[in-house]
Amino acid sequence: MKTIKYSMYSLFALIMFSCIDKQAHLKVEVYETSASGNKLQKLDKFEATNNSINVQLFPNQEFQTIIGFGGAFTESSAYLLNELSKENRNKILEAYFGKEGARYSLTRTHMNSCDFSLTNYSYASVEGDMSLENFSIDEDRNDLIPMIKDAMLTSKDGFKIFASPWTAPPWMKDNKSWVGGKLLPEYYDTWALFFSKYIDAYKKEGINIWGLTVENEPHGNGNNWESMHFTPQEMTDFVQHHLGPKLEADGKGEVKILGYDQNREGLKEWVDVMYKDEASSKYYDGTAVHWYESTYDYFPDDLQYAHNKAPNKYLIQTEACVDSEIPKWKDDAWYWSKEATDWGWDWASEDQKYLHPKYVPVYRYARDIIGCLNNWVDGWVDWNMVLDTQGGPNWFKNWCVAPIIVDPEKDEVYFTPIYYTLAHFSKYIRPGAKRIGFKNSNDNLMVTAAKNIDDSIVVIVFNEDIKEKHVKLSLGENKINIKISAQAIQTITLVENK
Repeated sequence: MKTIKYSMYSLFALIMFSCIDKQAHLKVEVYETSASGNKLQKLDKFEATNNSINVQLFPNQEFQTIIGFGGAFTESSAYLLNELSKENRNKILEAYFGKEGARYSLTRTHMNSCDFSLTNYSYASVEGDMSLENFSIDEDRNDLIPMIKDAMLTSKDGFKIFASPWTAPPWMKDNKSWVGGKLLPEYYDTWALFFSKYIDAYKKEGINIWGLTVENEPHGNGNNWESMHFTPQEMTDFVQHHLGPKLEADGKGEVKILGYDQNREGLKEWVDVMYKDEASSKYYDGTAVHWYESTYDYFPDDLQYAHNKAPNKYLIQTEACVDSEIPKWKDDAWYWSKEATDWGWDWASEDQKYLHPKYVPVYRYARDIIGCLNNWVDGWVDWNMVLDTQGGPNWFKNWCVAPIIVDPEKDEVYFTPIYYTLAHFSKYIRPGAKRIGFKNSNDNLMVTAAKNIDDSIVVIVFNEDIKEKHVKLSLGENKINIKISAQAIQTITLVENK
């Protein structure tokens, strides 16, 4: 009897030691941003509770590979950086690209001018120059190129850049205007050459262009600022017979071509044409989407449809912002309150107004990024990195909000809660990570999870409730108790100690 008792005790001790040993080999860190004031604050000392939400991780269930997260280099942002002191300029670049900052890994910029430029301009300004002998990126040399190059020097891991045109120069278009109109068929080859020359010109500056979108918002923008219209078939014809073959012939076949580049509700119509057959899809590397169709709906069915139509192609969110708003200066509470509106609040048609209620900016970002990741999106890119207290400069006065707001006259910088929300993803989910499976027992808590190439696990948890929640996170035999504040987003990292 004594022998049996001893054996049972030894077995119990062995099991307990094994559990403790496994837990000791797992390093857990929790970072929180909340309405109560946390800003990527590291938390610890959580207690178990009987009312926990169960979140179980399945790291062997792998989905899409993550390309990265980030924002856009615009002339407006770059101009503002040049208006600041060197100290504050470097502070912002470090915040976005530095080792201790958000570590942006996927970025966008514009070809020719856009609404967030100081004026209208084109790299091909000489009318009738079919061979683009006068092509020049000199307009970018004062502001845009220095910002990109300084970001490259700041980043230890590097980042990818894709570029988007808002319009061809007016002389190539049927309406001879910066706004609206279509590219004339006789200039299709010239416009394809334009992309190739742009890649070469930026490469001479030491900047490699990873990818291109064919046209920013091909449905137009209400004919307000630079735009050029394509139908799905027109864009596909241009890519299939002009842009793709030109880049391939010029030795640039590795440059990614992303089609569409507008709101998600139009996805089905576009991917049906883009990926109709092998010929139509040959030069498309993926699909680009924006979030402006709704302030709360991230259109999961449309994202799923686009992925299923072309499961081996990229699906990248390429633009998002709090639009049609003048930024609130040093007022964190506003970014956590349901006061923001968007273009659709005033201008959406009656049958679409339900998609555009007032919203909480932080919620919109957290909900959208998590929703996108859980529906096959590979990368997520914000709009301007820096704007001023008016929400510009913007030649059309299309005021918007950026994660970082500056007052160049006073040389002051304001990091909004949006900055920290984005950093919860960009800083911890790194390029090459795989989204992984999970089971969540409470639909009121949004969750996503990914496994980095170093095998570390990252879990993002978003609680928009006005009450704190307790979470029991399970990874194999490991159980981790977490408490998330009311109105908060958390990043939880799980690393096996070796």
